[in-house]
Amino acid sequence: MAKSSRLELVARIGGGIVVMAAFCASLFWMAGDVGWTAGWAYIGLLTVGETIRTLLVVQKDPEIILRRGEAGEGTQGWDKVVLTFFGLAYLAEIVVACFDARHGWSGQQAWMVWVGGALYLLCVVTMTWTMRTNQHFEKTVRIQEDRDHAVVDSGPYAVVRHPGYVITIFGFIFSTAFLLMSWWAMVPAAAGALTLVVRTALEDRFLQANLEGYREYASRVRYRLVPGVW
Repeated sequence: MAKSSRLELVARIGGGIVVMAAFCASLFWMAGDVGWTAGWAYIGLLTVGETIRTLLVVQKDPEIILRRGEAGEGTQGWDKVVLTFFGLAYLAEIVVACFDARHGWSGQQAWMVWVGGALYLLCVVTMTWTMRTNQHFEKTVRIQEDRDHAVVDSGPYAVVRHPGYVITIFGFIFSTAFLLMSWWAMVPAAAGALTLVVRTALEDRFLQANLEGYREYASRVRYRLVPGVW
């Protein structure tokens, strides 16, 4: 890994720490309680989980972390729109969960934290596996001509064509609502999940039309997200 890339990686990680600190402050400010147990559980799991995932991915291919921090050349315009909607849905989920904690709309059922924690840990394990398997695991949809883009059909990609979206939907979006003990947060969570389903359909169509070998891969691995369903 080049020295410039190492410096960029360190800067990216440092920036992530600053963003995380601001996120924590905002979380407890909206909840109105710095001692909010569910909030601390969420932040603790997120910090430990993302740190472990990042270290394991960097060990295999540090460039993936750098590439996921930016939109590469050739990123599709529609993908930027879809990602904006997804980001807003996730932000709304956090905001709703915090105000739910402040006003007690959902009753703060403690068992939800355990369910959310299990979902999130499953997310960390499977997302790490997915990212270590796919060297083209970038943030946006594009044909990576600068990286000799090729079809990946091993590991989780031998089961479904878009495992990263499956993991994000079940192990990250919905785990957040459970970890923060908010039934009302499930509403924007569902909107975020629907956004990713739409993105899956658009990305799959784009790849079949533009990535060599993907159409043949799609004929072998029939399902996009859920085996036997779609």
